[in-house]
Amino acid sequence: MDVKDANGNKLLDGDTVKLIKDLKLKGTSTILKRGTTVKNIRLTDDANEIDCRINKMSLVLRTEFVKK
Repeated sequence: MDVKDANGNKLLDGDTVKLIKDLKLKGTSTILKRGTTVKNIRLTDDANEIDCRINKMSLVLRTEFVKK
């Protein structure tokens, strides 16, 4: 299964990516700003989602909002 970012680059476990859009987290007043660096991503069973940790929160992000 190939997991690709918004630009079409292949993503692997442990990669570092950046957000390309401001994202509001559901259920909180937290907003993740564009350009935020996310280190050590983990791939999931879904090719459109990645697992990560930002500010000590475990999140699942859509690959369409990140770039390598």
